[in-house]
Amino acid sequence: MTVGQQRFAITLADNESARAFAELLPLTLDMPDLNGNEKHVELPKALPTNAGRPGTIRNGDLMLYGSKTLVLFYLTFESSYAYTRLGRVDDAGNLSRALGSGSSRITFSRN
Repeated sequence: MTVGQQRFAITLADNESARAFAELLPLTLDMPDLNGNEKHVELPKALPTNAGRPGTIRNGDLMLYGSKTLVLFYLTFESSYAYTRLGRVDDAGNLSRALGSGSSRITFSRN
């Protein structure tokens, strides 16, 4: 994943949803901010889902809300919402700073 000039490795989950997401790559998406803790965007097509309530959302979680909304979390917090796990940023220490406030242009690629 690339945000501006910074690259972040993501480890995808071992599930059908993550494999379907990987088939869409490369994708460059303008992801608006929501709630001061996440970036989100509607994907070009629906993905398979297996939603569950994770309880604690962690900085760097890459999730699917519903079947088409990609969500990248940049803060850790408690949530009662249900998501399908797609993956996780390996080292999310600088993620919040790289994303900044407002909309972020993010490129997801295989390499």
